[in-house]
Amino acid sequence: MIVTVTANPSLDRTIAVDRLRRGEIHRAAADHVDPGGKGVNVSRALVANDYPTRAVLTTGGHAGAELLDLLGEAGVPVEEVPVSQGVRSNLTIAEADGTVTKLNESGPALRPTEVDELLVAAIAPTLDRAASWIAGCGSLPPGVDTGFYAVLVARARDAGVRAAVDTSGPALAASLPARPDLVAPNRDELAEAAGTAVATLGDAITAAETLRAAGAHAVLASLGADGAILVDAAGVHHAVASLTGPAASPVGAGDAALAGFLAAGGSGPDALAAAVAWGTATVALPGSTMPGPADIRLDTVRLTADPDRGRPLS
Repeated sequence: MIVTVTANPSLDRTIAVDRLRRGEIHRAAADHVDPGGKGVNVSRALVANDYPTRAVLTTGGHAGAELLDLLGEAGVPVEEVPVSQGVRSNLTIAEADGTVTKLNESGPALRPTEVDELLVAAIAPTLDRAASWIAGCGSLPPGVDTGFYAVLVARARDAGVRAAVDTSGPALAASLPARPDLVAPNRDELAEAAGTAVATLGDAITAAETLRAAGAHAVLASLGADGAILVDAAGVHHAVASLTGPAASPVGAGDAALAGFLAAGGSGPDALAAAVAWGTATVALPGSTMPGPADIRLDTVRLTADPDRGRPLS
């Protein structure tokens, strides 16, 4: 089982328009509402592929009640931590040419007792050794110290469970000294954490090695249309896949990639190939829909252990 921890879940509404024109009235071509938050998306992807998971998350307010209803409909097992303020709502505007504009709320301010309850709830499913991974994912809401994920990693290690961290900014930097088994940044997050530009595949590899030197055992870095890299003690691998149809929405692709990587064992090139296949499949689906077995095409993945470091990224 993979336990996901989402301190800042959301209701995610995606509205499709032909073209976004500032200051004008638009008629939506389509709209879609999904339960959101990075850890929630990881659990949704795992459930869509019949992989056991439990989503540990905060809930509060009317949006929190709707979030729980949607997760129940999706069959996602939940461990909820009620909080005093309401869960946030996020809006994605998707244009016909593939341009995506996101408006994300900051989320509810958590009290220190609520943060403690979330950490306790995160470890509880591991105490009978039922869990193989704890994945702490997403932004931290107001009131949560940037060291939250470092504490989560330490407690996971004490429980004998591997820990993955998928976050950004100061929270990612603060997690590295705790030596997480895996960090999963996207290209921008990787560049920020390493303090360097990432314009080529070689830049991405160097930045990932910087994160490993700071404490991460392995780095799974999503590079958008350029696939993903895995940098660990065994070396460097790169994987990329081709879409088999038109792109619909990139929302949640990185979360699906992390789910695929963990479901495939959480290490090595085969897990990297699964990550890229799951992430690529998500791009072809509307909103933040997670892919199922019929969507995922491992046969489209090209994997190499000797990537071209001079290759420019899209």
